[in-house]
Amino acid sequence: MRSSLFTSLLVSCAVAVIVALVIPGRGLTIVAAQGTCESLVSLVLPHTSITSAAVLPEGPAGGGRAGGPAPLVLPARCVVKAVMKASSDSEIGFEVWMPIAGWNGKYQQVGNGGWAGTIPTGSMIAGVMRGYATAGTDDGHAGGPWAEWAIGHPEKLVDFGYRAVHQTSVQSRAIVAAFYKRDPSKSYFLGCSDGGREALMEAQRFPDDFNGIIAGAPANNWTGLMTMALTIERALDTATLPASKLPAIQAAALSACDNLDSVKDGIIEDPRACTFDPGSLTCKGAETDQCLTAPQVITLRKIYEGPRHPRTGLQIAPGFVPGTEAVAGGWVPWILPPPPGPQAQSPTSLIAGFGNSFYGQAVAEDPKWDFRKWNVESDFAFAVEKTGGILNSMSPDLRSFRAVGGKLLQYHGWGDAAIPGTSSIDYYERVRTFLAKYPDGRNTAPAAMDQFYRLFMVPGMGHCAGGIGPNTFGNVGRTSANPTADPDRDILAALERWVERNVAPDRIIGTGTQGADASKPMTRPLCPYPQIARYKGSGDPYIADSFTCAAPAGRR
Repeated sequence: MRSSLFTSLLVSCAVAVIVALVIPGRGLTIVAAQGTCESLVSLVLPHTSITSAAVLPEGPAGGGRAGGPAPLVLPARCVVKAVMKASSDSEIGFEVWMPIAGWNGKYQQVGNGGWAGTIPTGSMIAGVMRGYATAGTDDGHAGGPWAEWAIGHPEKLVDFGYRAVHQTSVQSRAIVAAFYKRDPSKSYFLGCSDGGREALMEAQRFPDDFNGIIAGAPANNWTGLMTMALTIERALDTATLPASKLPAIQAAALSACDNLDSVKDGIIEDPRACTFDPGSLTCKGAETDQCLTAPQVITLRKIYEGPRHPRTGLQIAPGFVPGTEAVAGGWVPWILPPPPGPQAQSPTSLIAGFGNSFYGQAVAEDPKWDFRKWNVESDFAFAVEKTGGILNSMSPDLRSFRAVGGKLLQYHGWGDAAIPGTSSIDYYERVRTFLAKYPDGRNTAPAAMDQFYRLFMVPGMGHCAGGIGPNTFGNVGRTSANPTADPDRDILAALERWVERNVAPDRIIGTGTQGADASKPMTRPLCPYPQIARYKGSGDPYIADSFTCAAPAGRR
């Protein structure tokens, strides 16, 4: 990333023109030699074929709908489409979008979600609108949402695991350098869910690829999360938990824990402190939607507790936390299947779909695999042996990323019903413990952990976006783009300031709606872990200025 890419490029038939790049609102004009977009089809890159390169004029990103917001208007841009064959069985598709005018001099790459299978162009919109040269990849296969492509194709699993993202970063930055006639000054990666897993994989395995990384709700413990999914499916197969009971469960959890942060607002600031017992909802008489049968109590406890190794008792993955069970787009459809409707609905939850896909297609490579024959101990051990080194981004050794000056921001919603929020804390603590134990021989005074890595937990937030509470902070949780973003309210701007000015974010202001009343707006500071937002004791409890970041009571 720090070495020149441009000097190693072979460009055929390129016609250079001199253009003035004016960056709106920043008072900065850069004069650069820029190659024509169309000539990039002749660019020679390792194991890469550029299939098209064309200028798209300024225009709307989508059609919009009657009565809805106006579609976003994308700037004129050079769109390059390419395919990489990084192995004998690879076919990695990727795209690069480069603003014709107003390039901010930087490169941004976005991550994928789920099992990928498409280029995440929707996630690329905000980047190019903010002046970035922006890229994304399909992770080496087409289609979805499951992993049938992995059966008989081990190299494609490697592409998905880490090779596609890394190779996309290398080849895309070469394309950017060829177009603008200079290397990007800084490179950033943004991803959530599988994209968060990819983000941590980059920091661990390819520390030179990016100066700054945002890892949202990372599925970095891939084998553990898929095991959690099947553990919950097994529990639900034994004793179904009707979705109609979720409001009563959430109400009971909030009754027990909402006031722990001294503000009764329908949001649990730190659910780890909640001691809600599902047994308190046990039916005393006839079963209703306001109570749980004894088997349903067991199922709910398994969802909260997470899977453990049946022989050693060690935690394989954390469980989910109480307080957002009935929030729209949460436990239904992630943990519980969606209700029957006029259109065909999946008979299982989303996490069950992922768990079956992983164990049946990526691990067993058997299209007829049945989760009822799944053996937690032996099948989990085989899954880790076969895929752990490819899919899991669990290494706590971030010394190389720290040594090159990399900055990592991680966020996770406490209301996430796809990936438990506690998993981000678990990884953060593993990194902290590792760095405290092992010195970095390249630096006699290595930076403290919070000088390169900060984690922000978001109360009420769902999977990557949505939910309740302060779940919007910049382009996270919305689709609009803001080229003059406030680094105190926008996580990408905060990362840019940290990387480029060495000002670490002490808090990020999130906006959203009150947990108890979704029609009322709120702001709340998001604090770097282990701090939480603590009410000052006076002032409007729905205004960020009424809170301060402080260590939670009774915790480090």
